[in-house]
This record gives sequence, structure tokens and C-alpha cells, in this order.
Amino acid sequence: MIKSMTGFARMDSQQPWGSLVWELRSLNHRYLELGLRLPEELRMLETTVREQIGQYLSRGKVECSLRFSRHPGALCETRMNAEQAERFLQLHRQAKEMTNDSSSLRAMDLLRWPGVVEEVESDLEPIKVLAMQLLQQALAQLVDNRAREGQSMKTIVQARCSAISAIVDDMRTRLPAIRARLRERLYSRLQDIDIDVDAARVEQELVLQLQKMDVDEELDRLHTHVGEVLGVLDRNEPVGRRLDFLMQELNREANTLGSKSVALESTGASVDLKVLIEQMREQIQNIE
Repeated sequence: MIKSMTGFARMDSQQPWGSLVWELRSLNHRYLELGLRLPEELRMLETTVREQIGQYLSRGKVECSLRFSRHPGALCETRMNAEQAERFLQLHRQAKEMTNDSSSLRAMDLLRWPGVVEEVESDLEPIKVLAMQLLQQALAQLVDNRAREGQSMKTIVQARCSAISAIVDDMRTRLPAIRARLRERLYSRLQDIDIDVDAARVEQELVLQLQKMDVDEELDRLHTHVGEVLGVLDRNEPVGRRLDFLMQELNREANTLGSKSVALESTGASVDLKVLIEQMREQIQNIE
């Protein structure tokens, strides 16, 4: 299936502790180039994320970002640091002895001492699993979007291929008339100068001229390349690079057709072909 390299996908999950949001944007590129933005808490997922994206995409410049938001106090466990609390109590006893202070220590005083109360991050493993599941859904959405746009591109390229085939078929029917006019033009010029010429020599020169303008081979190759393009469009694999190569080959044959032209019909056909090929090339530059 033909896929575009441009697309966008967004997938989010709202949870009691907060939210996760993936955003994926892709543009055309010769290879697969990834730009990742991950929150510091989930930075360890980078390698896994790259591997997962590589399973879904083969070409394109992809910007992938994950936003991780949590509610205040969520995913944190508050506990007392017993070692720090004991150190504070020892200091308090020493201070009481030195100052003969008989006042008692209040619990809140103990809890206010730096380091006595600490917050411990909860296990983030469930969040990592959820993030990767959400990424998989976002990638599937991105691939679907790229496939829909790719189908539109396929229709455009097929239409241009049909137009090229029509021009090639039309040129085949016009070639005999073009050759006949070339013969008539040559004999007409010879008559105008009113000199005796060797008929065999004239025919030999005519054959040389016809050989120079012979474009049957170019028309055959144009027809073959169009058939190859149509065949490649039906492949269930990334075909952008192959189609780009075929555009180069089609353009080469169209240029040769123009360089051999001895009539307005073939010159016009060459120009029309190059316009159609360029229109296809612009679409194919964005095919995966």
C-alpha cells in the first residue's frame, strides 16, 4: 500500500495521577530521521521508543514528543527517615543538657527538621507500560493517516501515467505522417534549387535523417517505464525511492524525444511529457 511521508497523530490518556500525551509529526525525508522529546522521568524509554517507531515507519523525518503531567503529590509516597529523626533527637538531648532546658520536644518540631520527612517516587513501571501502549496506538493512527494520503497520491500518479500513455500512443500514430513530410520537404528543396541529383544519394541522405529522428526506442521505453510505475504502485512495501528512480528514467526519455524532434508534434509531446513527469515527481517525493 502506498503511504505518504507526511502525517500527524495525537494520543492521550487521562489517569487519576495525571496524564500522558503523545504527539507525532512526520515530513518527507530520504531516510528515517527521528527527533524525540521525552520527560526526564521517562528518559529511559528512548531506545524502546526508537525501536517501536522503526517497526511502523521506514522513511520520513519524524518528530515524536511525550508530555507527562501529574497532579501535585501524585505518584509520591511520604515517609519518615528514621535515621535522620534519631540524629535530631540526639542533638535535642545534648542541647537540653547544655542549657538545662526542661521543655519537651513536640512531634511537629521533629517533622519540620530537614530530611526527617521525605517523599519517595512510586514505581513508574506501570506508567512506562502505559506510555508504550499509547505510543503504539499513536503510531497506528499516524500510519492510517499516511495511508489515506498515500492513496490520493496513488490516484494522481495513475492519472498522469494514463496521460503519458495517451501521448505515447498518439506519437506512434503520427510518426508515419512526420516521416512522409520529411521526405516531401527534402524533395521540395531539391526541386527549388533546380539541379540534377543522384536519386540513390538522396535516398541515402533521407535514411540518415530518418535514423536521427527515429524515436521508436524512446517511445517503447516510455511505455515500459509507465508499466513499471503502475506495477510498483501496487506493491505492499515502501516504494518511494524506486518511483523516484523511474521518474529520472522517464524524464531522460522525454528529453531524448525532444532532442530528436523535427516536427512541432514531437516537440509538443516532449514538453507535455516533461510537465506530467514533473507533476508525478512532486507527488512521489512525498511517498514512503
